[in-house]
Amino acid sequence: MPLNLNPRTKAILQNLLVSFLWATSWVLIKYGLEEIPALTFAGLRYFLAFLILLVVFLRSKYLTEIPTINRAKWLHLFVLGILLYTLAQGAQFMGLAYLPAVTVNLVLSFTTIVVAIFSMMLLSETPGLRQWAGIMLSIIGALVFFHPIEVSPGNWTGWIAAILAMLFNSISAVIGRSINRTGDLSPLTITVITMGIGGTLLLLTGLFFQGLPEIGLVGWLIILWLAVINTAFAFTLWNVTLRVLTAAESSVIINSMIIQIPLLAVVFLGETLSQKQIFGLAAAIAGILLVQLNSKD
Repeated sequence: MPLNLNPRTKAILQNLLVSFLWATSWVLIKYGLEEIPALTFAGLRYFLAFLILLVVFLRSKYLTEIPTINRAKWLHLFVLGILLYTLAQGAQFMGLAYLPAVTVNLVLSFTTIVVAIFSMMLLSETPGLRQWAGIMLSIIGALVFFHPIEVSPGNWTGWIAAILAMLFNSISAVIGRSINRTGDLSPLTITVITMGIGGTLLLLTGLFFQGLPEIGLVGWLIILWLAVINTAFAFTLWNVTLRVLTAAESSVIINSMIIQIPLLAVVFLGETLSQKQIFGLAAAIAGILLVQLNSKD
């Protein structure tokens, strides 16, 4: 018997699924980076995902939306594609190539605050007092979870890449919400266009600067899984949720990746959690729940 969920609850659950899929990406990316250069790896992932979505899109009813897109909307889609895929994902892969995943995760945890500020200034979507409390609680929980933080100051390339990834992701979340909340384009159309633009440029950049190495069977399987499930499917679903959730709400749920990734290490790598980490995890989850209460305090 199908569950009769309201649109908001459904969007929250869908966003949680997206965050889980993207959390698993980090484990796969760290494995793939052992044989594939960062930019080429990212380019292959997003370009292949675009090709898969393009086949689906060309056979769908949404193809008729293309002629309805005006010049201003095309500009917004172009900017989103460059920011979300070429710049944000390229920088994230570079950060993971030079820094531990935990460190990059911590930098990206500040995305929620940046998104909330940008949303107020650009979208007039102001979080209520309870939502601000939830945002801060989720970040405090993450900091407690990872304390003490070991910083390697010498690796400036990785740090700069991680900070840029955080900023580009934040701006992308706001622009993505702005495009999706109008409802005049389907999530599939938005994803195909933006991923096609950003993924193609990312792949060309990777091939130009890093080339295409010999990739083994495991490497190609990782790329295909990331392209089909964690990209083509997950990014389309993310655009679906942005029709309902504000940029700040979506960002907090996606930010739960910073907790999910260490938990995946517990499951797949046999690592354990201390009492302090369990407390931090509980605080982060409580913060996420506070944001989703959608208070208008």
